[in-house]
Order: sequence, then C-alpha cells, then structure tokens
Amino acid sequence: PRDAGACVTAVDDTGTEGAKEKGASSNGAYAGGTAHIDGRLVPLAEARIPILDWGFLRSDATYDVVHVWKGAFFRLEDHLDRFERNMAALRLDPGLTRPRIRDILMECVARSGLRDAYVEMICTRGQPPVGSRDPRKCQNRFYAFTAPFVFVADENQRARGLHMRVSERPRIPPESVNPTVKNYHWMDLTAGLFEALDKGAESVVLTDGRGHVTEGPGFNVFIVTDGRVATPDVGVLDGITRRTVIELCGLEGIPCQARAVAVTELKAADEVFITSTAGGAMPVTRIDGAPVGEGTPGPITQRLSSLYWSKQESGWLATKVEYGDG
Repeated sequence: PRDAGACVTAVDDTGTEGAKEKGASSNGAYAGGTAHIDGRLVPLAEARIPILDWGFLRSDATYDVVHVWKGAFFRLEDHLDRFERNMAALRLDPGLTRPRIRDILMECVARSGLRDAYVEMICTRGQPPVGSRDPRKCQNRFYAFTAPFVFVADENQRARGLHMRVSERPRIPPESVNPTVKNYHWMDLTAGLFEALDKGAESVVLTDGRGHVTEGPGFNVFIVTDGRVATPDVGVLDGITRRTVIELCGLEGIPCQARAVAVTELKAADEVFITSTAGGAMPVTRIDGAPVGEGTPGPITQRLSSLYWSKQESGWLATKVEYGDG
C-alpha cells in the first residue's frame, strides 16, 4: 500500500536499516504490527481481506497513512480530515464516527507497542449483492493496520542523495483520476519506477505529458533555485509532509510557492528534494545521471529536513499514544 506503502514501492528497501530504525516493541505476535479487521485486532501477519471486495478487485478504495514517532502521532487530525474528505469524494461511508476511527488507530498502535510506526486507515467499496454491479448497493468496509516505521530511503541514500529519473510516461491525468484523493491507481507510477530501476536510478518522477513535473511513487517533489522553493500544484497529492514543508518554509522565511514546475527547471535546480510520510524531506542529487547543483544535499534541503524532525522531537503537532500495559 502507498506510504506504508511508500516504504515498499519507492527507492530501495533492503530492510537492513529498518531493524535499527523501527520502534522497539516486545508485544509478542503483535510486535510486527497490528491490524483491525472485521471489528477485531489481529497480528498484522494474520490480516486478510475478502477476495471479492472491490477495493481488491477494482482498486475502489481510499486510504491515508499517518506516522507515529517516539510514541506520538504526527498531524493525526490533518490525516483524519483528509481521509474524511476523500471518502466523501468517492461516496464511501464505513459507518464509523471519527472518534471511533481515531480510537481504532490508537488501539492498533498500543497493541503493537511500536513507538515508531506507520498507521494506515482504509475504506473500500466492499462488495455488492450477488448479481449486482451497482456501487450504491455495496457495503463499504473499514480496515486499519500499523507496521514498523522504515525510511523510504536508507541511511546512505539520505546522506548522499537519491538518484532519480524523469519518466517519459505521463501521470494519470487529474481529469480521469483526482490525485488529491489518495488511491491505489499506481500502474503508471510502478511502470515508471521499473524504467528508472532498469536504468540504474533509485526512484522516478512522472510528468503531465506537457513538460511539467507531477509526483513520484508515494512522494511529492520540490526544487530550490536561487534560494526560492517551489513544488508542483497540479496533478499531485496534497501530501501532509508537503504541507508541513511549505509551513516550515514560512516559519523560516524561505520563499516557497506551489506552482507549475517545468522539467527543465527540475534539471537546472540548485537543489531537489522529495517529501513523504516515510522519511520527511529527502535530497535528490542526481537526475537522469547528471548532478543536481554540486551533486550533494543542499543547505536548504538539509535545513528543512533537520527542522522537520527536530520539531517532531519537541512534540509539535503531536498526539500521544496511550500504551498502557500493552
């Protein structure tokens, strides 16, 4: 799944660093993660969904992923806001109140005992009565799970910067699938990622087919030119980490604008970085084989990345998890 998700679809995840960076837990079978399925908690490894659920058969679903860091959710209410908006946009209703969904997410984390984790909430179309293809007759379903936190880019990649390619494959146009509604329509992103990996890169960004940058598999893109930051504003998810970086730029007095970003601008930028729940702000130092700027992580990228994590360490926009006795 995307984002929890992002750790298994973008860049390279060998799992070696994950063992060091996962939150410690000693909660037995639940230590590897916990899932909420059919109203009960089960170890993540045992979680199953009905094969006839349209979420599986048709990618007819929406979801959101919030992370837990040092025992606290980051921007939980913002993620719940977006999840509610996206369910409404797709005419989905799992029959659960917001407080109940919040409680379920808390229960998943508390049961796992994980202090650093991803927590994903999903609403699927479910399945209609036998013989019907009317989506209005489906009983929508809610799922949730928590899994250990693993960075989308490993320690070495974050230190030296990622190697990215610009795919010739255009992103699904927003007129067809609204990218601001989180979804599992990833065939264009996955195909682009295969192309990038086959050419020796580690990640990929797609365009709109008209010379402008959109997004990559599970992340937004930013450029820095002459001390000014910009990020694409069309054909992309309104990422919570993207939003956070824009806010941090405001706090730091760094000019930042959401606007159309041409591929030529991306390749000529002084700095490039990506943002994701699975890692915050992470540098890109090579694009299509050529260095970005001096070929090393730039000062603004490093400043924003450091601030992103330090403010979380201080409890900024945090909702603490009540672990109890596990």
